[in-house]
Formats: sequence, C-alpha cells, structure tokens
Amino acid sequence: MQAFILAAGLGTRLRPLTNDRPKALVTVEGRTLLEININNLIRQGASRIVVNVHHFADMIISFVQQKSWDAEVLISDEREMLLDTGGALKHAVPLFDSNEPVLVHNVDILSDIDFGDMLAHHRESRATATLAVSERETSRLLIFNDNQLVGWTNRTTDEYRWSKEDRRDANADKYLAYSGIGIIEPAFIAALPEADHPYPVVPEFLKAAAQHTVAPYLHDAARWLDVGKPETLTKAARYV
Repeated sequence: MQAFILAAGLGTRLRPLTNDRPKALVTVEGRTLLEININNLIRQGASRIVVNVHHFADMIISFVQQKSWDAEVLISDEREMLLDTGGALKHAVPLFDSNEPVLVHNVDILSDIDFGDMLAHHRESRATATLAVSERETSRLLIFNDNQLVGWTNRTTDEYRWSKEDRRDANADKYLAYSGIGIIEPAFIAALPEADHPYPVVPEFLKAAAQHTVAPYLHDAARWLDVGKPETLTKAARYV
C-alpha cells in the first residue's frame, strides 16, 4: 500500500501553535501528528509514504530525514506554491507507483480506521475513489445515492453542487461528513488538472462521479478525531 499525507497547509486553525512550526509537527503526548500518522500507516501495511510540504517545509524535511522509518518516506516539495489538496495530489504523481491506488490522509486527522478493510471495500466496489465518511454534525456534507457520490452541500450557506450539474438527484438519501481520508485510483489522479495552480480535490470527486464510481466507506465517528484546533488537543491526548 502507498499513502499520501497532506501536511503542507498553513495550520491557521491551530494558531498560535503553528506560529513557529507546521501543524504536522504539533505534538500529542510527546509525539508529532506526522509521526503518529506515518507509524499508523506503516503498521497497517504502507510501504511507501509521500508527505507534501510548504509551511515550515524545512522543519518537516529535517524531521523525516532524522527518523528511521520501516517504510520509504518521500517528500513532495510545494515550497514555491501551496497547491491545495487537488493540486498537491497531482504534483506528487512522480513519487507514486502508477500501478497502485493511493491512500490520501490529512495530517491533522487521527483515527483507528482499518485501512486494509477500506482497501478491500474499494476494490470490491471497483471505484475510482473511495471516501471515508461518517454520520456527524458538520456544515459541509457529501451526498450519496446508495453507494455513489452525487453531490455536496454547505448547510450554512444552503449551497449545493451536483455531480451532474443539469439536475438535482432527487433520490439522494445519505448526507455524510468526509473524514479527510480516501483511496484513489491512478486513473483519477491522471485526470486531474495540471498542478500549475492550487485547487481542492472535493470538486474533482464530484466531476469524476458523473462517469465513475465514487464510493463511501462508512466508519464510526466516535473512532475519529479532527485535531485542527488547540482545544481538540486535549481530546487527542486521551484518544492517543
């Protein structure tokens, strides 16, 4: 299994902790978020892990190089331009094995999701992308009709986007929160726009879903944590 850890962001929600370090190097119980997630991925079978960098990039590069990992850990350098989640994925293409899917994981997410089971579900669904989702309170939700992504909504602004823009899917019956973890096929990455500008990946999931399977992987929300704000670090300590 190969994985991509999104670690380049500015970490604005974690300020002031990220005033002098990247969010990837914020610690929980003496261990950085990056280390926790790399070791979790290795424990679950990842043999190649790519980490993208921008904010305090040199600190992450030094941290990765000074550690001894039981897997190949590579750096995707975005120091010249922060590319957002979609552009970052496209930019990292040369570092991936083009014959295997990529597990994409936000660095500020902690979970005990079984990636082996998620990968098996992905292959069984023959999906171009499989997205970890759960039932939890949040303003932004992915919309599914049975096991297919059909839309996205921001309930705060009442904004909707659909995979087929000419119509709203009246049969959509599942509104689920994206958990910042997905498994993506090389064909999906190949179809992404060039990485000469920043762009998010969620709208690209919607575009792909117009013609291909983009499936949900439902997990227990209680076994997942977004460590994106200082107040969540106390919860993270208990979780770890």
